[in-house]
Amino acid sequence: MAKAAAKTPAAKKPAAKKPPVKKPVDRPKSPAEWAHDRLVMYIRNFEAGLDAEQEIAMGFASDETGVLRIEGLGFFEPDIITFYGRDEDGAKTQLIQHVSQLSVTLRAVAKLAEEEPPRRIGFHLTPGWIGGDSGDGSAG
Repeated sequence: MAKAAAKTPAAKKPAAKKPPVKKPVDRPKSPAEWAHDRLVMYIRNFEAGLDAEQEIAMGFASDETGVLRIEGLGFFEPDIITFYGRDEDGAKTQLIQHVSQLSVTLRAVAKLAEEEPPRRIGFHLTPGWIGGDSGDGSAG
């Protein structure tokens, strides 16, 4: 009778090497991102100077459309900036503008509801706002 061949343990495969971690590539900011970042800075600085009865709005420098109570700001690379909010009648409004045509007037307007605190958008745009929820320097 033939003897059964003894089994030898399988050779261990060396552990697969992890691929090197790639550092994020520093990419230059697009004109739209630069414009967005600067607008955020201007909005924050403007709101910091408002009192408790005022909110920020944007006047359209190019026509007689009126004002836009700014609720947000964005960009689409490489060269589009967009503002959105409500007009003087409360209708949803959005301005889409090429960065080469950017001309913005920030305006202080009376807040809509007396019993409500003034609405501030500066601290919603990007992290780092230290002006308090009212934006009028009342941060303690």
